[in-house]
Amino acid sequence: MQAIDRITTGTGSKRRSPLRAIVFRALETAQAGDRLSLVVDVLLVSLIVLTVAAVVLESVPSFAARYGDELFLFEVITVSVFSVEYLLRAWSCIERERGDGSLRDAFGRRLRYLTSFHAIVDLLAILPFFLMQAGLFGNADMRFLRAVRLLRVLKLTRYSPALNMLVTAIVENGRSLAAAFFILLTVMLLAASGIYYFERDAQPVDFGSIPAAMWWAFSTLTTVGYGDVTPVTTGGKVFGAAITVVGLGMVALPTGIIASGFAAQLKMRSARFEESARRAWDDGVLSETEKQELERYRKSLGLGRETASQILDAGKVQRMLEAERAGRCPTCGR
Repeated sequence: MQAIDRITTGTGSKRRSPLRAIVFRALETAQAGDRLSLVVDVLLVSLIVLTVAAVVLESVPSFAARYGDELFLFEVITVSVFSVEYLLRAWSCIERERGDGSLRDAFGRRLRYLTSFHAIVDLLAILPFFLMQAGLFGNADMRFLRAVRLLRVLKLTRYSPALNMLVTAIVENGRSLAAAFFILLTVMLLAASGIYYFERDAQPVDFGSIPAAMWWAFSTLTTVGYGDVTPVTTGGKVFGAAITVVGLGMVALPTGIIASGFAAQLKMRSARFEESARRAWDDGVLSETEKQELERYRKSLGLGRETASQILDAGKVQRMLEAERAGRCPTCGR
């Protein structure tokens, strides 16, 4: 029902397209009772998993030499399916929002969709294949385009509430993350400059210039510390120890931003489920239909069963307390 409620066809009957509405419902995440959408979801998810597995297996020389033709045929089939999916989503996306029915409005809504995260991922899933077949890069090494195909795994974010929460948290905290990475780059430049000053004479090969010292600065600030390049002078060791301590905070900064953003998204979704549970308890009885609807809503929000159960129990207790204070029966309301 939620998918149907989201569908709008403009203001004029001439703009109405039943076929486009059907395509939109089929490509959207399946709702209860929508078998066509469920079948499409299962097929697309299965195809995404299989194509990612094929890209991984293709990197094995012996497997690629033996099944190269089959892998290429499978790639053609998957790219064809994903291309049709991309075009159909771009065509039917205007059913999601209400507009004035004009061509300009339809173009604007399609443009918003094509620049969204999921649409860009869908495009990246098929673009490498066409670029390789077109030979736009001549004789250049195209293995990086093959690696880009692994981005198809991001298509699964459309069907995973947890991944959607993570993407939303990153997008919502984009400015904070950008500031954190800018600070990290600034500290890295200062660290490379400092270690260059201390180690340039003792290790002219590894620290002969600031760009050469950036590898050490990056690996130290990220607390990786491969050990392939280390300071040997007293001043360099003291400076390196200080940079290592600073690196702990530098790594924790973006991690903390993402973690707090993810927790905020989870809290918001819990609040939305709590509001739905409160409305369901308004009549004092939680029917089987309401339980099923709440369970579907819980899954769409990505909440755990225990969390949802606690929210429902809290809603029941709150309903009983409100009825008791009002001198009414918590079941019938009299």
